[in-house]
Amino acid sequence: MEKDISIIREKLVGMLKNHQDLFKVVADTPQKFEVHGTIPAMQGKQKVDGFYFGSVIPKPKDVRLYFFPMYTHKEKLHGKMSPELNKFLKGKSCFHIKHLTPELENEIQLMINDAVKIYQKDDLLTS
Repeated sequence: MEKDISIIREKLVGMLKNHQDLFKVVADTPQKFEVHGTIPAMQGKQKVDGFYFGSVIPKPKDVRLYFFPMYTHKEKLHGKMSPELNKFLKGKSCFHIKHLTPELENEIQLMINDAVKIYQKDDLLTS
């Protein structure tokens, strides 16, 4: 079980970078990694150059994974979550990751992969 915040951060960033050809990296610093889509879209009432997808932000006791697909497509993603991953979900779309097991790593990567496919189907990411 991994509890080192910097290692957890790097693993989560790596999961998003697995799809970097589909994303525009908006921030890539030790304090924040953020990705958006590359297709202009409406986000609420505002037109944006790319729909927000997610961020990884380390905090002193955990790493925050702000995962917008959980907000926009909850019905397609939330039901697949294990009870362990669900414990990390705070609010509608923010995961407070305090540790990572190989099973959680795999589950988070699959969740990101599913969200990419959903966003591609909805024309929020390139195919």
